[in-house]
Amino acid sequence: MSSSIDIKSASGTYQAHVGRGILDEYLKKEIASLNPNNLFVLIDENVRKHHSQHLEPLFDKLSERVHLLSVPEGESSKSLAFWSEILDFLLQNHLQRSDAVVVIGGGVTGDVGAFAAASALRGVPLIHIPTTLLAMVDSSIGGKTGINHEMGKNLIGAFYQPKSVIADTRFLDTLPEMEWSNGLSEVLKYGAIRDRVIFDECERFLDGNRNKIPAKTLISLITRCIRVKADVVAEDEFEGGIRAFLNYGHTFAHALERACDYGKISHGEAVWLGMIAAQHLSKLRGYEAEGDFIRKFRPLYHFRVSAEELSSDELNRHMKSDKKRDGDHIRFILLKKWQHPVIETVMDEDQVNEAWQMVFRQISPSTKQ
Repeated sequence: MSSSIDIKSASGTYQAHVGRGILDEYLKKEIASLNPNNLFVLIDENVRKHHSQHLEPLFDKLSERVHLLSVPEGESSKSLAFWSEILDFLLQNHLQRSDAVVVIGGGVTGDVGAFAAASALRGVPLIHIPTTLLAMVDSSIGGKTGINHEMGKNLIGAFYQPKSVIADTRFLDTLPEMEWSNGLSEVLKYGAIRDRVIFDECERFLDGNRNKIPAKTLISLITRCIRVKADVVAEDEFEGGIRAFLNYGHTFAHALERACDYGKISHGEAVWLGMIAAQHLSKLRGYEAEGDFIRKFRPLYHFRVSAEELSSDELNRHMKSDKKRDGDHIRFILLKKWQHPVIETVMDEDQVNEAWQMVFRQISPSTKQ
């Protein structure tokens, strides 16, 4: 079983393909259509370790001139230094505008690799091969590329659409447990802002054994998420309006990540907490956002940071340096009710602090759900 979703952008329509064991077929088609002189592959180091026996012979079949660079895991790779290292790799190997860059990995590899493809020679053809649940449903879709800066997350980047996205769920077989939770957070986000059915399909994650989720179910869930994002991006590619809804929970999340130096909390963990905070803030603002649609998944998250290590004052300072701020105040994505998001500037810092208290309660060792 596989599915293909059209994603419309200013540069044209491309497809995201989702299925199990589909990589060889679709990558062969894409490379044949581009006919590059050189094939540049940017691959997450862990993906290379687990899948090189299959991938490297595949690349050799696709091109006589393959240049491969491993991307170290972790947010430290989303830096100016490593972005520059990728550009050196591309340019020193005589990249041409007709060549292809294939990016294989999770959100970090996808973000920095795609930004390098967007920057070199003012843009070269890009093929995304996401290998984590998070990258399949979110970061590989919609054309956002970027790296972090000491002032905040994703502050440097570009909108740059790939030629295609190939999401082969076979990569998920080697996905660490934490990465499933990271991806689940972004999946739940789509349920919160647009598609109620996603919440129902996510119930399978609560069983505790991801490997028992049928391939058909997983493909359906990923496809449903991509369709939500594709619809939003088609309406607002450059985040002038409703695309901001895709940031539900992320304003809180990015502040948490920065407060933890991008180390003691993962992106998915931070997003889950951010959605809990945004839901609570929505209720404080008088909206109808009752229910445990997000909170019920608390047992799947194992936080390594304690409430005592965080302070609402510091977290608020980080939020005020976020690119989504409105002057001295912070813009949030809130829920009027489930599946009905709204963008709102909140000036009442006491309410924001109350939302942070909800986060601190969730990471308390005594919190079960």
